[in-house]
Amino acid sequence: MASSDSQTEIHNGRKTIMVNIKFSGRSIPVKITADSTVKDLKSLLQPLTNVLIRGQKLIFKGKVLSDESTLESSGIAGGSKIMLMASQGLHQGDGPIKKEATGSSSVRRGAEVGRGKKTVDSVEKSQLERWKATGVVALSESNLKTIPEEVWTCGPTARVLDLSNNSIQDVPAAIGCLSSIQKLLLNANSILDESISWEGITLLKSLAVLSLNQNHLTTLPSSLGALMSLKQLHATNNKLTYLPTEIGYLTKLEVLKVQNNRLSSIPASIGGCISLIEVDLSSNLLLELPEEFGKLKDLKALYLSNNGLKSLPITLFKMCVQLSTLDLHGTEITADLLRQFEGWESFDERRRLKHQKQLDSRVTSSAEFDEGADKRW
Repeated sequence: MASSDSQTEIHNGRKTIMVNIKFSGRSIPVKITADSTVKDLKSLLQPLTNVLIRGQKLIFKGKVLSDESTLESSGIAGGSKIMLMASQGLHQGDGPIKKEATGSSSVRRGAEVGRGKKTVDSVEKSQLERWKATGVVALSESNLKTIPEEVWTCGPTARVLDLSNNSIQDVPAAIGCLSSIQKLLLNANSILDESISWEGITLLKSLAVLSLNQNHLTTLPSSLGALMSLKQLHATNNKLTYLPTEIGYLTKLEVLKVQNNRLSSIPASIGGCISLIEVDLSSNLLLELPEEFGKLKDLKALYLSNNGLKSLPITLFKMCVQLSTLDLHGTEITADLLRQFEGWESFDERRRLKHQKQLDSRVTSSAEFDEGADKRW
């Protein structure tokens, strides 16, 4: 390998250059061959910025670069600085990756508690009696850092446990003693992978709704498949990188909402969730979906906005005969592509019929109606 300077290398007769992309306060170094096209550069930038290729506008020396042009023919050399401008809404994941914000909501919430908002660590006798009488343990927005011991004394009388909007980190194994729980709400806390006892949760054989939105989870365990009664799983706004293969054991699951995570793939076992009606995978890092989506015969709504998707499972429209809502905002998928799929006409008819019924039922609303599909339709 020969090198003319630190920004340019020659390898096997091809020139490789290092360029700096200026984007939202960041400087992103990218190594690429000089004969690559501008579109090739955009492909490299998509995972680095979350901005879809068609949402990227690259500007060099005041000129917008054409996708088909090579970097060399555009005058770009090693060390060149290129500005990236992103079109609003055309992104994958939870939005364009910008400079790190200072502080987090969980940190701020903890600080707020520390400044004088009293943390609840015990409950009154009357409250405990009410929990046991109604079966509903309601502790949302109670400034909790830990789950009060009194909760566990409810045992099998508890049907609902709502701990949302607190600062709880640990969900101990003791939760397994609430053997009749049907709904467990743990939204907007500070729960980490290592601080939640899945051994305890998988003992909840009657659990139908599990909501873990707005925490700090990066994984869901294989033991999730033991929750055979689960009908709704909500894990939005976490940092999930994958779903376990065992999710396919959840044959009663009707609603799966995992938008705003870091999912790059969906396991083929999703085809085993034969009761799914609604699936929301918006704002992740998905490039494709498994063909097994075609096995979801009861699927009515599929939300896929803000992913890097370029196509859909070929059997989706043919096999999912109840599908009527499909959100593809901010993806690479076009209507022209979808019209080539078998079953498109039937899906389009269901989609239009559903939206017409919604329009007919509106009385006073004057807001523009959004069909929940790509604007280019």
